[in-house]
Amino acid sequence: MKLIIASDIHGSAYYCKKLVEVINKEDPDRILLLGDILYHGPRNDLPRDYAPKEVIAMLNPLSDKLICVRGNCDTEVDQMVLDFDVLSDSAVIYDGEVEIFATHGHKYSPENPPKIKNGAFLLGGHTHVAERRDMGSFTYINPGSVSIPKGGTSRGGLIYENGVFTPFSLED
Repeated sequence: MKLIIASDIHGSAYYCKKLVEVINKEDPDRILLLGDILYHGPRNDLPRDYAPKEVIAMLNPLSDKLICVRGNCDTEVDQMVLDFDVLSDSAVIYDGEVEIFATHGHKYSPENPPKIKNGAFLLGGHTHVAERRDMGSFTYINPGSVSIPKGGTSRGGLIYENGVFTPFSLED
């Protein structure tokens, strides 16, 4: 199974377009979005080319491949314009024996993990900081942010294939 994993688009048409280019190039089986799709949130500055309606137009045609979890900036009104579920707090994906628990990160986190099996991966965004941490019984991975990276990390996401998570960049 091949996944493209991204988080925290925050309504940036510019970086969403770059993400879609990666999706088209990589041709994944599924696309996993870890929340905060359309709204930039009250704590963030507007991302480059903030245009939620354009983001909607880019993502809705991909709805048959999208798995999305709810971010802290995603609301019921977003669900009214998106053709894929954005209101689930989590999703669990199995690739053979590999368990991937996907969440945004504002409810479940490395410090407050869900009940997952030993050796599982916990994926979350929210902090906008790309990182990978061995937590003993599970591995935490954050792809960072598509549009508003923090902590000195770059814009991007992850490609998952054959049990391996590989970062990709959306930087100019």
